[in-house]
Amino acid sequence: MTLPPGYALRPATVRDAALIQSQRTAMFTDMGSDVAGLARVHEAGAAWHARMLACGAYTGLLIESGGEVIAGAGILWTDLPPNADTTATTRAYVLNVYVQPAQRGQRLARALMQAALAECRARGVDIVTLTASDAGRPTYEALGFTPQAELKLLLTGGPS
Repeated sequence: MTLPPGYALRPATVRDAALIQSQRTAMFTDMGSDVAGLARVHEAGAAWHARMLACGAYTGLLIESGGEVIAGAGILWTDLPPNADTTATTRAYVLNVYVQPAQRGQRLARALMQAALAECRARGVDIVTLTASDAGRPTYEALGFTPQAELKLLLTGGPS
């Protein structure tokens, strides 16, 4: 993974939780999500990221330029039983891939993904999944990700 001159990759810490949540909000805003709904979950999201970073269930990767974080990605580590594709019990779900609009077009998302995949390999993970936006799909497909069928059900009456 090579970053352009002036950019540096670093691991996220618990202190970055609110920043990661802000990037997540910006990512979903770019994809057309409800801004008011995103604002309602900001504090809960920042608390979730802090908790997951602290316990090691989430690994954050951040790119800085000029002392400012301008891009990030995360990996959620899940414990699942072996299946026909793997005997490994840890899987990775990549989320929160975001690059500030002014910094796009420099292959920073690709660099983040390469770093995330290197971390997965280092941990012996051989199944990595993610949900792609239309804008991100070409980057992920170029890295070898393939579409898969997934269903979703929103249960009513739960937390809002």
